[in-house]
Amino acid sequence: MPFTPLSTVPTHPAEALLRQWIGLDARSVGSTAIARAVQLRMTDCGETAEARYIARLTSDTAEKNRLIDAVVVSESWFFRDPAVFDFLQVFAAARPQSPGQPPLRILSVPCAAGEEPYSIAIALLEAGLSVEAFRIDAVDVSHVNVARAAAATYSDNAFHSGNLSLRQRWFRTTGTAAVLDEAVRRPVHFAQGNLLDESFVAAREPYDVIFCRNLLIYFTDEARGRAEQTLDRLLTPDGLLVLGAAEPPSFKDRWVPAANHAVFTLRRRPQPKHVREPFVAPAAAMQTRFAAVSQSHSARDEATPLASSVVAQPQPTSIAVELRAVGELAHRGDHAAALAACVQLQQAGEPRPEVFFMMGMLHQATGDLRQAEACLQKTLYLDANHDEAVLALALIATKQGDSRRAEQYRQTAARITARKGTS
Repeated sequence: MPFTPLSTVPTHPAEALLRQWIGLDARSVGSTAIARAVQLRMTDCGETAEARYIARLTSDTAEKNRLIDAVVVSESWFFRDPAVFDFLQVFAAARPQSPGQPPLRILSVPCAAGEEPYSIAIALLEAGLSVEAFRIDAVDVSHVNVARAAAATYSDNAFHSGNLSLRQRWFRTTGTAAVLDEAVRRPVHFAQGNLLDESFVAAREPYDVIFCRNLLIYFTDEARGRAEQTLDRLLTPDGLLVLGAAEPPSFKDRWVPAANHAVFTLRRRPQPKHVREPFVAPAAAMQTRFAAVSQSHSARDEATPLASSVVAQPQPTSIAVELRAVGELAHRGDHAAALAACVQLQQAGEPRPEVFFMMGMLHQATGDLRQAEACLQKTLYLDANHDEAVLALALIATKQGDSRRAEQYRQTAARITARKGTS
């Protein structure tokens, strides 16, 4: 559904201040909620006159921050939308592996109470990356959120995905709380910050991946434009931008989908064919195969360099539409229905590698590595050049503790990518 900007006309004195400070569109949270937060803060600080409290906000930074904390929506949980983290693992596995390779740099903003950046760290560790192979900067406008994130202690409400094995591997139970393992905490660095401040980009090197999910929907049009410019400046030329479900439509022109409809991940539109890009082949390939694939591979398609094939994407076909519908089911967490839909697609016509690949990713998301591996092997039987399937198999081998086989898969994927780049 296209994103529809909300009206931003303030109706409460505090709304104008919140709009100025954090770009908040008051209607995104509701004027009643803002008025309630103001009343709560007035009670806590012993202020009875609203006009005096509003005046105090302009000079009392601590109280300003407390009001922001009271208004900010910070609901999150571990592995929210599991397909996003599966895609991140594939992207990370596609990067060159060498001793001198700089760490994968990731930004998570907003980070809420740490559920998302810690989920990113767990996903990368599960994919076989060492703690030194990546760095995550996690930023939130709420001081309270940052303090909670640094504590890394969670209740049952932080675990909605149903993947108990991850909780057992990476948390220890203390009373009724789940305390995160130190190995996950080490690569994550928390800070309080405002994406709309000019100082936000100061002294920051570009990031390979930026998670900015479900923030822009709370912004005014003007604030959203400023935020998009900041995200653009902070992302490497071949980086990934991960957004919420309602946010990608506001990114146009220079941006294209990097994965299927259920992942809501963008990358910059590839440069013209004659301009040499940085190393982006695996990410671009994931866009063309993981997302809407064409109905058949013609000889011309096989001879077209990858960059130009991404620029001139084919019109969606019936199978692409069906796969997007499958992606929507997966996004809602209904993996059983998504898998059933894939089975129907396979039974309705000739075996399709893109459908088997989708089934492999779905099985991987539910933790059924045996079925995932079987579907990915069928993908390769039908399309031997499906580099994303090879990379996914490398991840499965890593999770199974077979590092030698994982490296063989990575080398195979690199050879496929090289052939595509020179064909």
